Amino acid sequence: MQLTLEFGGGLELLCQSVKIHNVNVDLPKGAEKLTMKDLLSWVSTNLIKERPEMFMKGESVRPGVLVLVNDCDWELSGQLDTTLEEKDVVVFISTLHGG
Repeated sequence: MQLTLEFGGGLELLCQSVKIHNVNVDLPKGAEKLTMKDLLSWVSTNLIKERPEMFMKGESVRPGVLVLVNDCDWELSGQLDTTLEEKDVVVFISTLHGG
């Protein structure tokens, strides 16, 4: 499944400073659909190159990371259970900043 993943607010530093990734994600074995839970596992394994604890906490993103699926807050669509479709755009933005 083709997806566009965007990282901002400093999260791009965990992905070798690349902000936009056009990726192909395979469905998990036996699955009929791709969920955000599946995608986060894939991102953690395939894109995060350093300090994964700054992005993930357990099976979800850390508090302070805003997640948008096609410009809609994932909290409105089921968070980890959100179903993804071909060519969706998923944005991860850190809202935590030093001062």
